[in-house]
Amino acid sequence: MTHIQDTLAALTAKFGAPAAGGALEGVVEFRGETTVVVARSALLDVLACLKDTPELGYTFLAYLSAWDAWPTEPRFNVIYQLREMTTSSALRVKVLVPGDDPVVPTVTGLYLNANWHERELFDMYGLQITGHPDLRRILMPADWEGYPLRRDYPLGYEEVEYTFNFEEIEKKKPYAKD
Repeated sequence: MTHIQDTLAALTAKFGAPAAGGALEGVVEFRGETTVVVARSALLDVLACLKDTPELGYTFLAYLSAWDAWPTEPRFNVIYQLREMTTSSALRVKVLVPGDDPVVPTVTGLYLNANWHERELFDMYGLQITGHPDLRRILMPADWEGYPLRRDYPLGYEEVEYTFNFEEIEKKKPYAKD
């Protein structure tokens, strides 16, 4: 058995099979990558199991990201990409978060580098990270309104400047006054 297969067997034994209604909601294998879909309430337990069980050893959080599936529900997909360093195994853990309750627990107690990633999720998507030690904007100014990576965020528009419409666009551009 491969390390990924051993990991899936250990998770199924501890948290129940996806079809049994346990903490594991599904397993997706696509193009050689494995994703485990986990219930939001069991996220910390599953990640702690993956990190602290010596046979599994997923001690490195490679990245933490999300995407907005609006208008479908659950709206947000939060992704934790984990690495096991001795066998170079990669496992993706996904949590589905509804749009009317965009809250996930912090994993900074397990993975210190999650701090900045979680701040980015807060700043760009408006996800509330409960228990985070310093939850504030990281990319946008502190007084910015809205969350730019949400699919319902209004897009700005600037007309493309060409040689044939150069003068017309230059008249509309807001330049600083002397």
